[in-house]
Amino acid sequence: MNILITGGAGFIGSHVVRLFVNKYRDYAIYNLDCLTYAGNLENLKDLESNPNYTFLKEDITDALAINTIFKEYKFDKVIHLAAESHVDRSIADPLAFVKTNIIGTINLLNAFKQCHKNNFQNKLFYHISTDEVYGSLGEFGLFNETTSYDPNSPYSASKASSDHFVRAYGETYRLPYIISNCSNNYGPNQFPEKLIPLFINNIVNNKPLPVYGDGNYTRDWLYVEDHANAIDLIFHKGTIKETYNIGGFNEWKNIDLVKVLCRQMDDKLGRADGTSEKLITYVKDRPGHDKRYAIDASKIKEELGWKPSLVFEEGLSKTIDWYLNNKVWLDNVTSRAYQSYYEKQYS
Repeated sequence: MNILITGGAGFIGSHVVRLFVNKYRDYAIYNLDCLTYAGNLENLKDLESNPNYTFLKEDITDALAINTIFKEYKFDKVIHLAAESHVDRSIADPLAFVKTNIIGTINLLNAFKQCHKNNFQNKLFYHISTDEVYGSLGEFGLFNETTSYDPNSPYSASKASSDHFVRAYGETYRLPYIISNCSNNYGPNQFPEKLIPLFINNIVNNKPLPVYGDGNYTRDWLYVEDHANAIDLIFHKGTIKETYNIGGFNEWKNIDLVKVLCRQMDDKLGRADGTSEKLITYVKDRPGHDKRYAIDASKIKEELGWKPSLVFEEGLSKTIDWYLNNKVWLDNVTSRAYQSYYEKQYS
């Protein structure tokens, strides 16, 4: 079986690629990534010699290139993780998110459809999305799989559009698909523009910890390896044309999360209690900031038997340890030195 994983050099993608390559030796795993700022092949150095692993440097916005590789490799199944994903960047440059998240997804759908010429037996297009497509919650309630879409940022609007196109291809062309919508991921290998690795790096370097608004924005947090295991389960046992919400059962207000992070960092760095909290700096809120996200993950738990393996404090501690023990990785990412690694290996 030939499986294409898009965005496989990114944060979540690299964990999914590693899981599939190591667990399913009889699958041919193709990792397609255009290696933007957040795509890092150092995440997968240990897989380079595996006979069931192939890296393909391509951009999903290039329709001709995508059609060409589908014709060459005849992918049976696709796990689509490639996306622009940072809300702040989407506010500054919405068109980049339209190109990658909407046009890129359509290019993949078209190539998949043409490759199999409407013969989709034992085929699957698995599209990974976000809880942000549902909009913002009030103080109570949870997002479930039937919650109406109400995106509030260019990022979430682009992901909502891509979800709709996947479903439309399923209805119009009978293309077999599954969609999952996940909550905020954290863990090793995450690019340090995201809250947790950004704050770990800033605490190490005694830099301010910028907290938006009053800090009371609430998110559900999911350890990345738990997400990868959920993707594995959905890929193999999920029902075609179904949607699964993947959440950590783990809501935290941003300011409370930051304070827990500060306490753990002080302990691990041997600093006096309260040292890192002094770095907290409240900054002007961003436009269209959703107040609360919270996932109802009961469907995947009841139908497929999945649940998170870690409580948040445990996952956060493991995450901090990874960044403190991989300073070279962090320095390379922040300095863009990892780009020279690609040139050395693949130019």
